[in-house]
Amino acid sequence: MKYYDFNVHSEFSEGESSLEEIGKRAKLLGYKGFCFTSHLKDKNQVKSLKEKTSKVFKKIGIEIYIGLEARTTDELVKLKKIRRSFDFLLVKGSDLNLNRKAVQIKEVDILTHPELDRRDSGFNHTMAKLAAENNVAIEIDFREILLSSKNTRAYIMHKIQKNVKLCKKFKVPVIICSGAITHWQLKDPNVLISMGCLLGLDINEAKKSLSAIPEKMIKMIKERKDEKWIRPGVKIIK
Repeated sequence: MKYYDFNVHSEFSEGESSLEEIGKRAKLLGYKGFCFTSHLKDKNQVKSLKEKTSKVFKKIGIEIYIGLEARTTDELVKLKKIRRSFDFLLVKGSDLNLNRKAVQIKEVDILTHPELDRRDSGFNHTMAKLAAENNVAIEIDFREILLSSKNTRAYIMHKIQKNVKLCKKFKVPVIICSGAITHWQLKDPNVLISMGCLLGLDINEAKKSLSAIPEKMIKMIKERKDEKWIRPGVKIIK
């Protein structure tokens, strides 16, 4: 089974480790590939990131994808306009209005930790229906749990469990990520699978969250690169 970690931060964004350090560690842990997350800076950013990922891929032999993360509605609008130039579009969860916006847009791939720093879970029945309709995956972020403690950790896990329950009810894809900001925070896929089971997924669902669901997203990347592709659900047929 091929495993992927689709939310890793490198030195190009909030992270501390280089792409090469992350790539070597991810390969050692048994990952087929990973997506490193960055934030929109300028028009030359994507080109530069593609060059760097290509070099690391050739050196290490692990698949690397570029994910740009929107932190505001304005950033989301800008990223939507250049959607075909990078691999994955993530939206940083927390703000309820941005969470709602994310699940309404087909171009969005992942809504990360919707419950982050909230008293509620940042997700509800209406949003779950929209996420399922637009195929927006909801992330379980392991780092959020890892860096918390005692009552705070229990509270965070309770909110994530509520979101997992909604996702299962409405058939919303769930994806488990390490959220690592250093290569040492990358976790063995089995650790993330075990956490998924603890949070309400069964063993097969937890495995799919690191394999089948990311693979489906990768397939969509290839479709976007087809010159006949217009937007999700729309393609020129001759």
